[in-house]
Amino acid sequence: MDQSSAQPPVLIRNVRVFDGVSDRLSDVRAVYLEDGLIAEEPERLDPGAVVVDGGGRVLMPGLTDAHVHLFAAGATMPEMLFAPTGVLYYKALAEAQQMLMRGFTTVRDMGGDTTCLRQVFDAGLFPGPRIYPSQAAISQTSGHGDFSDVHQAATLFGGVPSRAETLSFMRVVDGPERILTAVREQLKHGATQIKLMAGGGVTSAYDPLDTLQFTQEELHAAVRAAADWGTYVSVHVFTSDGVRRAVDAGVKSIEHGQLADEETIAHLARKGVWLSTQPLLESDHTFDSADSTAKNRLVCDGVPRTLGWARAHGVKLAFGTDFLLDPASAPKQGETLTRLATQFGFSPVETLRIATSGNAELFRLCGERDPYRRAPLGVIRPGAWADLLVVDGDPTSDITLLADPEANLSLIVKGGRIHKNRLG
Repeated sequence: MDQSSAQPPVLIRNVRVFDGVSDRLSDVRAVYLEDGLIAEEPERLDPGAVVVDGGGRVLMPGLTDAHVHLFAAGATMPEMLFAPTGVLYYKALAEAQQMLMRGFTTVRDMGGDTTCLRQVFDAGLFPGPRIYPSQAAISQTSGHGDFSDVHQAATLFGGVPSRAETLSFMRVVDGPERILTAVREQLKHGATQIKLMAGGGVTSAYDPLDTLQFTQEELHAAVRAAADWGTYVSVHVFTSDGVRRAVDAGVKSIEHGQLADEETIAHLARKGVWLSTQPLLESDHTFDSADSTAKNRLVCDGVPRTLGWARAHGVKLAFGTDFLLDPASAPKQGETLTRLATQFGFSPVETLRIATSGNAELFRLCGERDPYRRAPLGVIRPGAWADLLVVDGDPTSDITLLADPEANLSLIVKGGRIHKNRLG
């Protein structure tokens, strides 16, 4: 139940607006918030309304992140392996609040038991972003989500599920029939979209990056099961062969893709498939394993090529961070976004558009499973969700302002509720 309607109306005066779509700011104007939405300014202001003077600052939609792991972003690997389950939930709660205070008002969670977090945030019980949960990411045996011991039997052969599975962070299955069960299990638990592991990963132990994971028949079974519920499948994959197999199976969103060649990236544009990739640097992550370190270097070397080709070919591009198991990385969420403009060739306005109305278009692919379908996200216009930021300075010309949200975000509003206000 969304509690935004319980908030008093808010009038934000004297702001220039980036609406999430346009190339330039509006003239100085006011934005009125009522019942959790952006509304037309009334002729007579409600006497109980909160009035905020923006002082000529820039108002914009709240930021979004298309690839987070709330249960892993604020936790370490030892905590994921050994801490009481309650610790992980409380850390996820704290990390979600910190994301909101960094200006991220909506996130798509790509692996983790986060439907329960979404419910308490939507009810207004705790501060946090809107969440599109995938629930457990689905992996094959020996795939990117298989965190069992190397000598442990597969669950099909009587093995015990790994901690990642008992936490509903991963689900390891093989074969179309078990894929159907795993997909339906996540939908039962509240998933708005489905996440599958379709190729090798950096952090996992048993799968080189070039491996193909899940047959096309298995991928197609997942796509069919998701489509029966009106939603879509997104896959973790890096390589050209893996991307093409997923696209041929009907997958709608490719997560990562940094090892794909230019023709494969162009193929995404022709097919209208989203590329949800991350502007990562090699220094963002450190690993105890030499193998993971080497794999991370390969992926990060591919970032500038992938982003350049995606921009050149007009691929539907989403922004995400994918920070996990390193609490020191999570605060770099805003700074990571700014890299699109400062290091990878996008303009500040293109970057802002990707992280607002662009990501929101991807989120909407879940159709009737969308818990926020009542109103548009990622835009400033009457009838849209009242999720917005007021920035000290102009991010359409200086995107680096978003790298320091504590200093440069004067106002953070989600669903018409003010969560930070330095404007009085």
